[in-house]
Amino acid sequence: MTFVFTQEALLIALGIFALRVLNQSLDTLRVMMMMRGRSLLTWLLGFAETVIFVITLSTVINDLNNILNIIAYSAGFATGNVTGLWIEGRLALGHIHIRVVSPKRGSKVAETLRAEGYAVTEIPARGRDGAVTLLNASVRRKDVPRVRQIVQDVDEGAFITGEEMRPIGRGFWGN
Repeated sequence: MTFVFTQEALLIALGIFALRVLNQSLDTLRVMMMMRGRSLLTWLLGFAETVIFVITLSTVINDLNNILNIIAYSAGFATGNVTGLWIEGRLALGHIHIRVVSPKRGSKVAETLRAEGYAVTEIPARGRDGAVTLLNASVRRKDVPRVRQIVQDVDEGAFITGEEMRPIGRGFWGN
């Protein structure tokens, strides 16, 4: 294996790195779109991802003695995973099902969320220490920080969980 530090070798390695970051970022987004049932976007991202993958991999394989290209390929893969997650988090696509267990102020939490335009289902329940209120709300991912803040402002002792969801029927989504 060789370490070639010519300007051309460095530019090729930088190109491999950049394309691999793009490739893995697209891969992360493709998987997220696939999980959300967005077929056309999944297909387009998969196509672009594969073209970039073939170009970068063939460039590395054509010169396996150049360690710089291998390092750039590997670093681009790792960086692209993190970049893809960051992009997906910024886009905040999809919906989250939020569940709140409120030991003291469940009705007030529900009223406040409804006043802010969120649809909330309120269910009386029993927890380890007695009566609690279970609240269910399905919200856009971008609204999760706001909903969490509202709940915590009204009942700081509330237990809040969230899970990814994919809507399959009709209903009121609020905001």
